[in-house]
Amino acid sequence: MRTTTSSPRDDDVMATRTTRPGGMRGGARGPAAAGSVTGSAGPAVRARSVRLPGDPQAASAARQFVRDSFAEWTAQRLPCAEGLTGRLADETVLLVSELVTNAVVHAGTTVELRCRLDPAPGREAEADPGAAALPGVVVEVSDRHPTRPIRAREQGAPADGAGAEGAAAESGGHGLRLISAVAESWGITYHRAMKTVWFRLPVDVDVPGAGERPEPEIPYDDQLQRELRAAELLAPAARRPARREPGAGRVDNGALSFLAEASDLLSGQLDADQVAALAAQLIVPRLADWCAVWLHDGDGGAPGRGIAASGEEQRLAGVWHASESRTDALRAALEKQPPDVPAGASPGSAPAAARWPWPDEPGGHESGGYEPGGAALACPLVAGGRRLGTLLLGRGGLLGFPDDVVGLLEDLGRRVARAVATARAYSRQERISQVLQRRLLPRGRAQVPGVESAVVYEPREGAWAGGDFWDLFEAGDGRWCFALGDVCGSGPEAAAVTGLARPVLRLLARDGFGVADVLDRLNKTMAREAADSVAAVAAAVAAAGAGAEAPVEIREEGEQARFLSLLYGEIVPHPGGSGGARCTLASAGHPLPLVLGTDGTVRVVAAPQMLLGVVQDATYVSESFDLCPGETLLCVTDGVTERRSGRRLFDDEDGLATALAAGAGLDATALADHLRNTVHAFDPTPPDDDLALLVLKAAGGPA
Repeated sequence: MRTTTSSPRDDDVMATRTTRPGGMRGGARGPAAAGSVTGSAGPAVRARSVRLPGDPQAASAARQFVRDSFAEWTAQRLPCAEGLTGRLADETVLLVSELVTNAVVHAGTTVELRCRLDPAPGREAEADPGAAALPGVVVEVSDRHPTRPIRAREQGAPADGAGAEGAAAESGGHGLRLISAVAESWGITYHRAMKTVWFRLPVDVDVPGAGERPEPEIPYDDQLQRELRAAELLAPAARRPARREPGAGRVDNGALSFLAEASDLLSGQLDADQVAALAAQLIVPRLADWCAVWLHDGDGGAPGRGIAASGEEQRLAGVWHASESRTDALRAALEKQPPDVPAGASPGSAPAAARWPWPDEPGGHESGGYEPGGAALACPLVAGGRRLGTLLLGRGGLLGFPDDVVGLLEDLGRRVARAVATARAYSRQERISQVLQRRLLPRGRAQVPGVESAVVYEPREGAWAGGDFWDLFEAGDGRWCFALGDVCGSGPEAAAVTGLARPVLRLLARDGFGVADVLDRLNKTMAREAADSVAAVAAAVAAAGAGAEAPVEIREEGEQARFLSLLYGEIVPHPGGSGGARCTLASAGHPLPLVLGTDGTVRVVAAPQMLLGVVQDATYVSESFDLCPGETLLCVTDGVTERRSGRRLFDDEDGLATALAAGAGLDATALADHLRNTVHAFDPTPPDDDLALLVLKAAGGPA
């Protein structure tokens, strides 16, 4: 191995180049010397570049970009493009995936990816005998964190995987170790504002004078090794014997594609059981005859999925067999001997596959058992220092799995564990959101004597909880109170305001305060909350020092508008069961309520007033009217009145009043459905705001 250092450009700090044994001498000059070559310096270089965000989707986008680059070069019939084989594409995709993932995880900045197709060199090769004799593909991966070191297994790591390597094996990836084994040459260049890792893979084309590169013969011992060959370099740590078989340094393109595609499939799953099922389908029958996944649920399992009382409990999430008729027998055998953490092993240690006893066959093979015997393997699923489960698999007719297959399974196990951890986090967050949403909405709707009621409440698509809320409750002394509100804002901040407003409304109403007094006190409460948030931001800035900013989460919460539009009122049914009710209400910055008369006319029954939470000393007034038998009171939020269709709003030209009049004669429930359907039919696209409406209809009236 030969390593050189240089400073090809003024802003470079260091550039290194490493050539693996058996590769071509010299190789690419690295990013600093790989710019476009014109004139006598050689033929032009075909290059494509892309900037990727530093998020978990960057690796998938990078793999697609590499394949698109190969396809474009081939379609353009560039010189030496005929050598861009599927194997070369698979190797390039694997190395790019490792480098981009490393940059996202350990640098956390945007990633710049550049792919170049270097044609066969001209006079440059004649002037430098060490230059590459074959054309090649050069890939550069750059991040904006030049002081962050490359985290990977170094070449001189202990063979037994002890020390720091063993501790980091679970999340460190293959890094430069994989690149040094696959690439013809590679290197790292540090600039003032950027760090670039590059590698070069040769393109196999006929170049005059280049000679032929001998291909190592790959031994295939049996059908299993023909299907499952994976290079030793894919193992998570160097725990295997030092003896290397002929051709062990070469990576099977099937294994490379298998790992890359497995990552894509697993990363899109948000249910732990679905991850387990997908992992088993990837393994059976390609890697094993049968597979089982045990999961430790604890408090991280998905709702309704057998959540255990303790994190130490585990359950058999699924069993799969290449022959479905043998699945039940396999399940019965595995349930008798669940996997356990080996004695002396810490839960957060690096995952290592271990031999596992072949499951005892119920009743013997003659009674329809699943397999007479073979090799079984247990691969722990560890992510974030926690053991999440165990992956069990077996293949009949073997004394043991080959080392290269064990390494491939350990690598797959790490990907499965990370996918399970992600799915658990999502399920836990979803469960929390569902609990909070249930607490933000009333558990039921009070029945008002002589008054029918109906409610439509629909959070906007994709929202776990809306900024709109409603309530209808008994306040005592023959009074029933109703409210329909809309928080200015969205998301958890809006839900927090809802969680403040609704309990305060109920408390004040049941303490005997009238409509106007309730709004006055709620307004002061919200104004003080907003002032406290601003004060918290100012205190955080002061604590951080002059010129500093408050933490993002505190600043965003303080900047979130805490205003509230609210329609609040109370109903007192007329005594004696004569029908109708006395209604008192007030509208604070809310769409005005409408009353549908028995003759089909529609009238407004409130005057607009100031939003709640804007001015602390604002005062509010209420208005009273009789809701006669057969009349209907309609209250809506702006998600109804401001429903858009192009440039038109639903309430343009009194659209809401027209829709209400069209529902004359309907009971409360039918009228609510009619209005909901009319709002949805106003535009084919789903509403982009919460929809809430409350219908109150006095019983009786003309037949």
